Amino acid sequence: MQGSSLRGNRGPRYKHRAGDATAYEGIVVRKLTPIIGAEIGGVDLAQPLSNRIQDEIHRALAENLVIFFRDQVLTPDQHLAFGRRFGDLHVHPAAPHEPGRPELMIVAADENSTRANGEGWHSDVSCEAEPPMGSILYIKQCPAEGGDTLFASMYAAYEALSERMKVYLEGLTAIHDGEHVYRGTYANLGVADKPSYPRAEHPVVRTHPVTGRKCLYVNRGFTVRINGIPRDESDGILRYLYEHMENPLFQCRFRWQPNSIAFWDNRCVQHRAMWDYWPHRRYGNRVTVAGDKPR
Repeated sequence: MQGSSLRGNRGPRYKHRAGDATAYEGIVVRKLTPIIGAEIGGVDLAQPLSNRIQDEIHRALAENLVIFFRDQVLTPDQHLAFGRRFGDLHVHPAAPHEPGRPELMIVAADENSTRANGEGWHSDVSCEAEPPMGSILYIKQCPAEGGDTLFASMYAAYEALSERMKVYLEGLTAIHDGEHVYRGTYANLGVADKPSYPRAEHPVVRTHPVTGRKCLYVNRGFTVRINGIPRDESDGILRYLYEHMENPLFQCRFRWQPNSIAFWDNRCVQHRAMWDYWPHRRYGNRVTVAGDKPR
């Protein structure tokens, strides 16, 4: 049974309220930092979720931007079913997937890899006209050391800007392009290139459809230029914003263990995977929840 979505046009059960300190009743929430990230305990995602538990997971994601679950043992179908509780599933435009399950993306690196998924700061597939709402990454195998993922709050990044910069950015749009990211990237895995890859225009500052908060929505991975200003000015502004976003004060860092899950909100979070574990193996799957057009 599908639950309600966190997408703004799908009628979420939980809407974030600033200063909401209501205690959780069905899950345990341990914050990683005051800004972003929380580990969630007291729930087995392989089992059917009650409405209360589902609502509290919705709320924990809205309040913490990225949430983590340890010691979860899910089948591929259970992983997919958990994702569908938050909305329709997105199919990646380029990456390999498990046989017969196009919504179940493969995330893997080993001694034969020439790259690893997500090595630079980005928001997943922001080049789509309707970028994904959230990503649910389930890592089954990982090295004993290394392979952490960093997450950064784009709420915090926006709110730390000067008022003059906020005024300057208001109303600007930028182009997000998948061509340079995806063409040839998965050739060594036997994935043929498509004739074209997604390209879209999005606001530089978007308003989250659930929380109503503003956040920065440009990233090193996909954003190629800001519209309506000279190229050198665009390059300069984007360079400043990227460096600003990467301030450790806006971040949390997650250390993976086998059978861990990270669920992040792509609308207000960027992330970066650390590939510091070669030649060791890391393997898992990502289920991605569809989103809507940024506004």
